[in-house]
Amino acid sequence: MTDPSATSVVRVEVPEGVTHRDVAANGARFHIAELGDGPLVLLLHGFPQFWWAWRHQLTALADAGFRAVAMDLRGVGGSDRTPRGYDPANLALDVTGVIRSLGEPDAALVGHDLGGYLAWTAAAMRPKLVRRLAVVSMPHPRRWRSAMLRDARQTAASSYIWGFQRPWIPERQLVADDAALVGRLIRDWSGPRLPDDETVDTYRRAMCIPSTAHCSIEPFRWLVRSLVRPDGIQFNRRMKRPVRVPTLHLHGSLDPVTRTRSAAGSGEYVEAPYRWRLFDGLGHFPHEEDPVAFSTELINWLKDPEPDR
Repeated sequence: MTDPSATSVVRVEVPEGVTHRDVAANGARFHIAELGDGPLVLLLHGFPQFWWAWRHQLTALADAGFRAVAMDLRGVGGSDRTPRGYDPANLALDVTGVIRSLGEPDAALVGHDLGGYLAWTAAAMRPKLVRRLAVVSMPHPRRWRSAMLRDARQTAASSYIWGFQRPWIPERQLVADDAALVGRLIRDWSGPRLPDDETVDTYRRAMCIPSTAHCSIEPFRWLVRSLVRPDGIQFNRRMKRPVRVPTLHLHGSLDPVTRTRSAAGSGEYVEAPYRWRLFDGLGHFPHEEDPVAFSTELINWLKDPEPDR
């Protein structure tokens, strides 16, 4: 269950006008931050962050006439910390369940990092609930699996994921010294436009909410441990189902975590208009490193009635 101590850290009043509430979906409760009215755009954060990663886009999307909602993924921020349920299929059902709980027929999904992996998965598993798909800093799940198994450079870039496979030690490392490691990861993974101290401190405090470190790591443990297990092989087969909604794929040219080569080519799994956009000089967090350029690209694409292939 959600720890009461999460409230002061997670329910910050930035951006101005944002409203916070909890919604029930897929057997758990999820914290959302909401701004604006119009067609729903659901924003999914990555590791080691929470909904606040989308603060700039919430304002930009609301100003552009959208209902912008950023959710905390299971086990993170203000959402429930359940003992299990961190495989991507179930996490994707969290996402589509939130769409239903918001009373909307569908949503444009925007996902970064792990949130991008779940956005790919939701679009393949529940296509009727996904109107459009925008993925940031994350290849299609089948491309990710292939790169992790066959590309030595991607394997090295993802060394932190391999390190997560140890029991208990990664959790302790994440919260040691007030989650100093979180600050180092965010700065190391960014391009030259580094986040300020206040931004880093916010993510550090959120990671220190009890059980967050463990729950944040569990999806990555599943991704690696399932590579040769029947459930992982079955999931990989399910992801052969093509994405049939317009897709925008965004990536930073300096991303040290997910190589451009790993992400590029994901369009082979999209049987719909697919647009690849590489941001020069940005790292793993383009939506925070250059929020104006990122939001402009996203909104123009969302408003384009016929996005190009």
